[in-house]
Amino acid sequence: MFYAILTAALVVVDQIVKYLVRANIELGGSVPFLPCILDLTYVQNTGAAFSMLRSHTWVLTLTSAVVVLAVCALIVKGFFKNRLGLWSAALVLAGGMGNLIDRAVFGFVTDMFKTTFMNFAVFNVADCCITIGVPLLFLYVWLYVGKDEKKDEEQGEPQQAESGEADGE
Repeated sequence: MFYAILTAALVVVDQIVKYLVRANIELGGSVPFLPCILDLTYVQNTGAAFSMLRSHTWVLTLTSAVVVLAVCALIVKGFFKNRLGLWSAALVLAGGMGNLIDRAVFGFVTDMFKTTFMNFAVFNVADCCITIGVPLLFLYVWLYVGKDEKKDEEQGEPQQAESGEADGE
């Protein structure tokens, strides 16, 4: 339940920040946010990260929907068995949903965080969730997926052999 609330809260924060930027900063406009670190800059991104695939918004919308549905299906099936998996799922789901809402409603994603100390793509809260969640998801898969099944098999084999020996005597 905690992870569902976390996901919903992150989506709400993402959408509120995007709304405030759209309502208060003109397109292409910028205001200081964290001096020497970040400015709030209103950008309409029709592409993916770093504005890739700008002319293929429908592909990105479909991809976002598939990712959101896939993560939901994995959650329902119990794929994520520990905190690392559940945190990664919540972050990826929140980021995917946040950007999917924008693509479906506006046809673009509202980006606003522009680094001032280096040249980097403008990004949003949902992008932050995805950027943290995906590596955590890979880490979860690498460290945990399949390990529990192997442990069960290893523990199950000696028990079967012992019971088989007892039956044979």
